[in-house]
Amino acid sequence: MGSFSPNPSPGYPAQTPEILPPESQAGFDSVRDPLPGQTEAPVRKSIKRSWAYAPATYTLVGINCAVFLGMLFTHASLMAPNVRQLLLWGANNPYQVLYYGEWWRIVTAMFVHVGIIHLATNMWCLWNLGLLGEPLIGPFGVLAAYVLSGAAGNLLSIGVDMAFGSGSLVGAGASGAVFGIAGVLILLLKSPRLPVPPSELAGLRRMVIYFAAINFVIGFGSLAVGTAVRIDNMAHLGGFLGGILFALPLVPKLGSPKPLFLLRRRVAIGMMTAVLVFFGFYLSSVFPKSVWITR
Repeated sequence: MGSFSPNPSPGYPAQTPEILPPESQAGFDSVRDPLPGQTEAPVRKSIKRSWAYAPATYTLVGINCAVFLGMLFTHASLMAPNVRQLLLWGANNPYQVLYYGEWWRIVTAMFVHVGIIHLATNMWCLWNLGLLGEPLIGPFGVLAAYVLSGAAGNLLSIGVDMAFGSGSLVGAGASGAVFGIAGVLILLLKSPRLPVPPSELAGLRRMVIYFAAINFVIGFGSLAVGTAVRIDNMAHLGGFLGGILFALPLVPKLGSPKPLFLLRRRVAIGMMTAVLVFFGFYLSSVFPKSVWITR
């Protein structure tokens, strides 16, 4: 995640994530097995889509869009809100978090965007990956993966900026959380439990891997060539690693006994929450308020 402003305020470097959307995938097809005595190949039948097919994905997209509309109603710029406007709406910043104790910014920043283009690209990626992931981990799983992996990205961004930067980075955007959902998919699409032909699973997984790899290259490449748009690669990396960690205890919802899936999901949420709390305490102990005197 990150923020972009053409004229950032002194002391607040501008960063923004720019991620390319993956190929659209709205979920899985269902396969009907032939009846006893039939020899025809299984018939593929498309699942009917409705608003409730992926309610968590639609809800997350709606919240992000609603926050951006709220920013516009309070006279924020359509194309490039300034640092003050971003911080007012909950953008991430090491000084605000570690000095003033505004830890809620770790979560709110993933719903704040730096202009309409930033919002549109992130929501397109969230829409596609969310529709692919929600059948695997359920609506609550998507919400948990989004929030927890997004928080992991924001915490890593703060830690790296404090250690190697000025500690004044302003970050906003859903891309860290989107990378987290990609990390979840890369692990779960490898599962043999899924009732989907292996060739299709391999194609879907390959698409998600390409999505992550291409956008990592774009992010780090923008630093190498010194582009005007700065990308918060640490938020992307933290979100991606958080998504992988979240997926480790999981089994996919499809093809698994419901009690087993729910148990493994609770373990994943509890484990990720504990890791984030520990990392937050670590940052506050390594970078106490006294550190700001020397900065």
